Amino acid sequence: MSEGQIIFLFLVLYFLISSFFSFLINWLFLRFSFNLGSRSSSDTNQIRWATAVKPAIGGISFFILFLISISVIGTLPRDTNTFFDKSLIGIIASSSLGFILGLADDAYNTNPLAKFIAQLSCAFILIISDVYIRVSGNPAFDFAITVLWVIGLMNSINMLDNMDAITTSISMSIIGGLITVIALQGISSNTFLLVMLVGVLGALSGFLYFNWNPSRIYMGDTGSQFLGVFLAATSIMFFWNFRDNTSSEWIQLKQFVVPMLMFIVPLVDTITVTIRRLMRRQSPFVGGKDHITHHLVYFGLNDKQTAAVLITLSVISIPICAALILGWVEWNWMVTFAAFTYFAIVFLIFQMIYNIGAKRHGLNSESEQTEE
Repeated sequence: MSEGQIIFLFLVLYFLISSFFSFLINWLFLRFSFNLGSRSSSDTNQIRWATAVKPAIGGISFFILFLISISVIGTLPRDTNTFFDKSLIGIIASSSLGFILGLADDAYNTNPLAKFIAQLSCAFILIISDVYIRVSGNPAFDFAITVLWVIGLMNSINMLDNMDAITTSISMSIIGGLITVIALQGISSNTFLLVMLVGVLGALSGFLYFNWNPSRIYMGDTGSQFLGVFLAATSIMFFWNFRDNTSSEWIQLKQFVVPMLMFIVPLVDTITVTIRRLMRRQSPFVGGKDHITHHLVYFGLNDKQTAAVLITLSVISIPICAALILGWVEWNWMVTFAAFTYFAIVFLIFQMIYNIGAKRHGLNSESEQTEE
C-alpha cells in the first residue's frame, strides 16, 4: 500500500472518529442542559427564524475537535521545521482568538467595538504569519484586502447562521471543497492541514445531527466566529493566490473567481442584506428576518427545502473550482467572464425570489427587518 493510500485511509478513519466525538460532545451538552448563549427570536443582534429558546453551544465542539486535530498532528511523523511552520501557527492562533471572541459574545454579549478589534486582531495574526491575499504586489493594498476578507467573512458566516443547518452545511461544503483541492494537489505534502480540515469537518458532521431542522442546538457566535476566521485563513492559502506573475496586470480578476464561487451563498446573502438595509436606511448589523433563507421560505419552500437549495448551490462550485485550480480548464478571459456572469445571474435570481417572497408574505420595507 502506498503512502498516499495510507494517509487517505487514516483521514477517512479520523473523519469518522471526529464525527462520533462531535456527536457525543453535543449529546452530552444537551443531556446536561448547558444553556450558555441560549438564543431565541427576541435577540436584537441576531434574529433567529425559530421561536424556541435553544442552547447556542455547538461551536464548543468545533473547537474541541480543532484542538484534538492539533494534538493528532503532533503525533504524526514530521520534519520539525514543517511542524513549526508559521502559517500553520497563524491559523491555530487566529482561529483560537475567533473562538474566544465568539465565546465571550455568547456569554456576555460583547461590545461591538471590542468585537471588531478582536476580528481585526485575527486578520493581523494571519498577516504576520504570512497568510495573506496577494492580489497586487503592493503589501499595503494586499494587507487591506486580507483584513476586509477576514472580517467580512467572520461577519458573513455569523449573519448566515439564522436558520437551522444553513451555516453548518454550507461550511461543510466549503471545507469539502478545500479538502478535495488539497488532496488532488498532493495528499502527502499537505497532511497536517488536511488533518485539521478533516477534524473540523467531522465536528460539523456530528453537530449537524442536532442542528438539522427541527434543530435542538445552535452553534452560536462561538461557532460562527471560529468558522469565519478558520475558513478565511484556509481559503487564502488555497483559493486566493493564483496570481500570474508573468502578467503586467496590477490586479487580476481571475484571482477573485474561486473564492467568489466557493463562498457564493454567504456572499450573495451578505451583499443582498447589506444593500437592501442601506436602501431602507437601516443598519446592516442589526438582526432581521430579511436574509435569502427567510425569503426562500416566504417564496414557498419549507426549512428543509431551503437548506437543500443552498447546499446544492454551494456544492456545485466544488468541481468547477477544482477544475480551475488544478488546471483542468485553461484560465482565460472567457472563463473569468463566465464565472462573474454566473455569480451575477445567481444574485439576480435571489433578488427576484426576494421580491416575490416579500410580496407573498405581505412585507413592506419596514417590516422586512423587524418582523418577529
